[in-house]
Amino acid sequence: MELVTPGIGLLFWTTLSFIILLLLLGKFAWKPIIGAINDRNKSIEDALLASEKTKEEMALLKSDNEKILAEARKERDNLLKDARDMKDQLIAEAKTRATEEAAKLLASAKMNIENEKNAAITEIKKKVAELSIEIAEKLLVKELTDKKTSDDLINKSLENLKLN
Repeated sequence: MELVTPGIGLLFWTTLSFIILLLLLGKFAWKPIIGAINDRNKSIEDALLASEKTKEEMALLKSDNEKILAEARKERDNLLKDARDMKDQLIAEAKTRATEEAAKLLASAKMNIENEKNAAITEIKKKVAELSIEIAEKLLVKELTDKKTSDDLINKSLENLKLN
């Protein structure tokens, strides 16, 4: 069993070399290793915090974007409504102007018709008067050829003048 049980010297030197190794590692290696591990942990925590902060900022940006989109949609709807109202107003004004123009044209046409009618009536009266005078003239010429008839006609005319 000698193989299984180590000797005292071997244990002493193994322990001594282990302790020296621990002291050397503690003095020179552990501080940089632990510092590197702590730095890495800190950078991971910072990255996680930055990630959370970025996530929150993204959520805020998303809500801001949604608000901006909602406002843009609302403004677009208002602009479209204003455009429709303006279009309806322009159409109504055009209809009103067209109605007024039609009324003016109709009144002008009626006045022209009335003027033409009056002119035609005046012309007809003039023609009738001319024809009446011609007929009367022919009748008078025919009746005045006879002396007695002409004297009777003159006397009747004078009597009518005196009575009136």
